[in-house]
Amino acid sequence: MNPDSVKSTLQTLAYGNVMAAAARDYQKELLAQEKAQASSSVNEEVDLDELMDDPELEKLHADRIAALKREAEKRQSLTKKGHGEYREITEGDFLGEVTGSEKVICHFYHREFYRCKIMDKHLKALAPNHLDAKFVKIDAENSPFFVTKLGIKTLPCVILFRKGIAGDRLVGFQDLGGKDDFSTRRLEAFLIKKGIIDEKKKEDDEEAEYDESRRRTVRFSASQDSDSE
Repeated sequence: MNPDSVKSTLQTLAYGNVMAAAARDYQKELLAQEKAQASSSVNEEVDLDELMDDPELEKLHADRIAALKREAEKRQSLTKKGHGEYREITEGDFLGEVTGSEKVICHFYHREFYRCKIMDKHLKALAPNHLDAKFVKIDAENSPFFVTKLGIKTLPCVILFRKGIAGDRLVGFQDLGGKDDFSTRRLEAFLIKKGIIDEKKKEDDEEAEYDESRRRTVRFSASQDSDSE
């Protein structure tokens, strides 16, 4: 047999084997892509009604209901303690008020001082949005004992109480830019920084988080169903 002919035949066979292997790899890749597209289609077209019996979704829904119930009970309890509104208290009420809640914001004011009225306006706006703290005010002129005990020299003076203990305080507007036209948001940011109130999430944000959790659970459930098939 001609050696050159044998060599040519072997090269042809080798080339054929390479092409066959490449063809098989290409076919596998196409099948993988089709499977991925089919899985994606299942995830997109899954019927939510068919997943209502899914234990993960049921647990998520039950947890959401339980969280809302706890929040409602907490709000009711705090409201009974005077949270959610900006109230005036007397010297006789003072100790009971500042020790009756974990967090209390107390404004010592003078009824004739213009800046005290500005502080009143902002605290009144914040109180309904921050049930975690109690907002009260007390007439400094009619509360000489506590004004002396707390060393209050300048009004307005807002003292932050934690578990009945006086901590940080806001004297005048020195931490709010020193001017009368500061915003409610600036006062809110100061109180958040001091840890006496929490940054509030909007209800829309909370609902968005819940919806995203449901979508993740649905996608996972649909993927599991697809894999089992």
